[in-house]
Amino acid sequence: MKICNSAIVGLFLSLACAASFGAEVAPVLDSKSCDPPKYPKAALMNEETGTVSLMFLVGPDGKVTDSKIEKSSGSKSLDKAALTAFSLCKFKPGTKDGKPDQLWAKVEFVWKLE
Repeated sequence: MKICNSAIVGLFLSLACAASFGAEVAPVLDSKSCDPPKYPKAALMNEETGTVSLMFLVGPDGKVTDSKIEKSSGSKSLDKAALTAFSLCKFKPGTKDGKPDQLWAKVEFVWKLE
């Protein structure tokens, strides 16, 4: 059984305009700063797959200060493995009015077996 972690570390990083405060730019994951999540053994044995949507609160220094699961893959072990792995990553900090600020970043990760 060949494993393929399709890291659609599809960061749905969008520009958001705050009413009268100017533009916000979401943080961007630096995928070279960390290892991709590893398939948990039990999930692999049970052939669990799915897409997990994660949210990371990133400080002005690019470090994750909080994280949460926005949408589960359907497997708690896959969700936890992705959340743990990406929490160790560095991000390019988001900006508000052109200055680094603490903002949320969205990361999607696809777990699939091939």
